Amino acid sequence: MNTIYLAGGCFWGTEHLMQLVPGVVKTEVGYANSSVANPDYKLVCTGTTGAAETVAVTYNPAEVSLEQLLKLYLKSIDPTSVNRQGGDVGTQYRTGIYYTDAAVAPVIDRVIRDLEQAIGQKTAIEVGPLQNFYPAEDYHQDYLVKNPGGYCHVSPGLFDEARKTGNRFNRPDDDTLRRQLTPLQWVVTQQSGTELPFTNEYDHTFEPGIYVDVTTGRPLFASTDKFNSGCGWPAFSRPIADDLLTELPDLTRNRVRTEVRTSHSDAHLGHVFPDGPAETGGLRYCINSAALRFVPLDRMADEGYADYIHLVDRPH
Repeated sequence: MNTIYLAGGCFWGTEHLMQLVPGVVKTEVGYANSSVANPDYKLVCTGTTGAAETVAVTYNPAEVSLEQLLKLYLKSIDPTSVNRQGGDVGTQYRTGIYYTDAAVAPVIDRVIRDLEQAIGQKTAIEVGPLQNFYPAEDYHQDYLVKNPGGYCHVSPGLFDEARKTGNRFNRPDDDTLRRQLTPLQWVVTQQSGTELPFTNEYDHTFEPGIYVDVTTGRPLFASTDKFNSGCGWPAFSRPIADDLLTELPDLTRNRVRTEVRTSHSDAHLGHVFPDGPAETGGLRYCINSAALRFVPLDRMADEGYADYIHLVDRPH
């Protein structure tokens, strides 16, 4: 789970908007970048703390991307207004996007840049690392859930769009998928085929990046977990998360093996064997290159995978 901090005027409406997004697992309203520790609402409203009303948005990047959240957020604000959103005026109502992981900064910068090009002027949105965040009083938390008729500066129509945001890695229907995949990719993922060893695309690929499901784009493996097993196919010591894969008994070819499929799209990937490196758990996920698409580190942010950069940057 990752967290981004969004200041969009009154935090009641911004929080409710984000709560409606599939893939957002938690929200908390509070005061960001305050010069005073643990300020209360009354003090923040004086404008002397420098704090901004902000929502901490914790989300599952497998369900919704940071870029999707930011684009929705930008629709909820007047991006050129200074210290004012809706009927609220004051420095605490300024707009801002704050982060704790510098890896997401390029994504934020690109989204802001695209907006500025679209509107033909600079925005007033403050962007930078989060300095601090103090939770607001209990009565502010989930305010519009507890008070459905309460004040909200966010357009009600945007709430419907929020409910449709996310689900970024849905599997296409069979007709669409067949058009998108090569014949080999279709045979491997949909008919449990196996490509030739040693001559497949990623057998000798070891540069930093992630390997995603070729049918949906969902990240499955990180380059930091890939090793040269000599088997002729890409080998990984573990997936990014255990719930991404389903294991099934395979009794074909007069052998007892364990088949590996994606749990979300039911695509055949390969097999897992208990002969991997002992220091990483002893498993070898032997995966068909045709079931994967490699996204190199320098393309991850541009392709919407900035939330996964920390996996590639971690030590072996």
